[in-house]
Amino acid sequence: MATEPLPERAAPRRERLDPGVFRLPVERIREGYYSDVYFNRTVDVLRSDQRHPHVLMQVFQKQDAVIGGMDEAIAIIKLCSEDFSQLQVRALYDGDPVKPWETALTIEGDYSLFARLETVYLGVLSRRTKVATNVRRVVDAARGKQIIFFPARHDHHLVQTGDGYAAYVSGAIGVSTDAQASWWGGKGVGTVPHALIAAYNGDTSRAAEKYAEYIDPSVNLVVLVDFENDCVRTSLEVARRLGQRLWGVRLDTSETLVDVSVQKVMGDFDPRGVTPQLCQLVRGALDREGFTHVRIVASGGFNVEKIERFEREGVPVDAYGVGSAFFKGSYDFTADVVMVEGRPCAKVGRRYRPNPRLELVS
Repeated sequence: MATEPLPERAAPRRERLDPGVFRLPVERIREGYYSDVYFNRTVDVLRSDQRHPHVLMQVFQKQDAVIGGMDEAIAIIKLCSEDFSQLQVRALYDGDPVKPWETALTIEGDYSLFARLETVYLGVLSRRTKVATNVRRVVDAARGKQIIFFPARHDHHLVQTGDGYAAYVSGAIGVSTDAQASWWGGKGVGTVPHALIAAYNGDTSRAAEKYAEYIDPSVNLVVLVDFENDCVRTSLEVARRLGQRLWGVRLDTSETLVDVSVQKVMGDFDPRGVTPQLCQLVRGALDREGFTHVRIVASGGFNVEKIERFEREGVPVDAYGVGSAFFKGSYDFTADVVMVEGRPCAKVGRRYRPNPRLELVS
């Protein structure tokens, strides 16, 4: 995981997502079903003792990061606290950069009204911030080229909606499922898959032709061209058959294979997988036959480091598909009571850290 600070970049100010977007299991969260049990017991003690401490809860994490999951966390507090009207919440926005130890969220009010929720909102912030931060690093590495968010198959389907939104606010151009795009009203994007090519007996150009015939013509047509491990030949076959209808070809050669075209020029480089040399060979072949409009999408093992290398070397790639790299690392959030009845009261090593960047949540 990269350790360099993230570039300063203010997220555009906008309205927060409506809490209803998240379809939260409100009653189950409110009753503490998803909470660490000690928070439920804390509420039981406070209520039994008729104690209602007015606290300031402060939330932070310890790395340079990009905030994800904030609107979702706010929705949890709004819908699942005992009485949101009695609370005051201040927060950063999704997509905002955040520094180590910088306060990202505060909740002020009667602690018994929201004590059960800590486990849930911290989990949301930790998960979505990890995705948002990794996406931002990939976007920055790609220097403005398109990033397609392809990690859906690497995790449970229930995380797709929030992960997709975290990717969206951090700069990913496309996501691969409708669920990932649902919170902002988008749609998933994709390519002619290997399975469809197999269904046409391994004939990539025939599968692509049928895809073009039956799929909405407004969809950008991108075809995987590594089925036979000969990306140059397959790219040309597809381009000849589809012409201007072809938006791009996607190179996805396994990291254990050497493409047929690369085998002819092997030398002092690692020839496996999607290499700079393979991209150059495909670009050159397409251009020589006049298919300069056809874009190259590179995927398969791409992360920040690999994209940075491709960009340094000027590799002719128009877009990158990235998957499991978006789940690397951890961005764990912590919540501390730092003020009680308006006076400092925090465990040793913690203190109230005011942050003028926080905005009041209405």
